[in-house]
Amino acid sequence: MLVAIAAAIGLQTTLGWFVVRGTAAVDLVLVAVVCVALTTGPATGLLAGSAAGLIQDTLSSGVIGIGGLAKSLVGLLVGAFGQQFIVTGTVPRLIMFLGATAAHALVFMGLYVLLGLRTFGSPWTAVASQALGNMIVGIVAFSLIDGLPGALERRRTIRRTRD
Repeated sequence: MLVAIAAAIGLQTTLGWFVVRGTAAVDLVLVAVVCVALTTGPATGLLAGSAAGLIQDTLSSGVIGIGGLAKSLVGLLVGAFGQQFIVTGTVPRLIMFLGATAAHALVFMGLYVLLGLRTFGSPWTAVASQALGNMIVGIVAFSLIDGLPGALERRRTIRRTRD
């Protein structure tokens, strides 16, 4: 969990120059939180979301805690949904990434507006493009996660046959 979040935060800050209309096209940290929540459950999703969101908040110029609350809520909901329903196919995972991105944006922007700290014009195109990016990166991440154990086993088998 910690490795996935650290890698996502490192990549997100490194690739921060890739923006679409002022909003990051992909939220790698949110993708990592959703992956962790779907594979481990709601408690770990909550903890992963809290840790990742707070770290991301400290690295940004925003209010510390809003991103942590948004990501922890998403981690909890995705983990709970993942335990109740079978979310192993591509289409259910795409729907989870879409819903997680929308829920994160709703909570994140809603808290800023509710507290009177910031207003958002019409964020729907930016949220839709981020959801699309998160879905693509999330499916690729899950393909790597699902294929990694088999690839490692094939590599061990090849090494054993050579020896």
